[in-house]
Amino acid sequence: MTSMSEELDIHALRMRTALRQAVRAADAGEVPVGAAIFKDGHLLAQAHNQTETLKDPTAHAEMIAITQAAAAVGDWRLDGTVLYVTKEPCVMCAGAIVLARIPLVVWGVSDPLRGGAASRFQILQSETLNHRTDYLTGVLEAECAALLKDFFKARREASDPGPAPASGAADV
Repeated sequence: MTSMSEELDIHALRMRTALRQAVRAADAGEVPVGAAIFKDGHLLAQAHNQTETLKDPTAHAEMIAITQAAAAVGDWRLDGTVLYVTKEPCVMCAGAIVLARIPLVVWGVSDPLRGGAASRFQILQSETLNHRTDYLTGVLEAECAALLKDFFKARREASDPGPAPASGAADV
């Protein structure tokens, strides 16, 4: 039997796989979200956001990882798996998680504005759906949040033209 501390260590270790994928997304100019799916301690799938690269609004890290994991197990039902993702899933991804029957999702940083899993919309535990998914939040939260914050800060700075020139004779 594993202790709570050992279980959290396992979740942190596996979240690092998702974090590495998030870094790959950032390096490609994608929003830095990474995902990994494990079953019985084995890595089934790992992916990062590729919406810009693939020009596909559904190419979120979770969606790609779910597709990979289903192919790996030969079934759309992902019973006995755990999905690790650096940021709380959106509504689309949360719906796919429920449909895939993933029993547990672990994420780093919650999204109070758009979170589809639990923060804004409670898709994972919706009583109107035929399956519910448990979740654990805050695993490697500081690292996941820093990656997102740094990415968007760099993006804002790259698009900022800087201060407007002062008007006057020197501008001529």
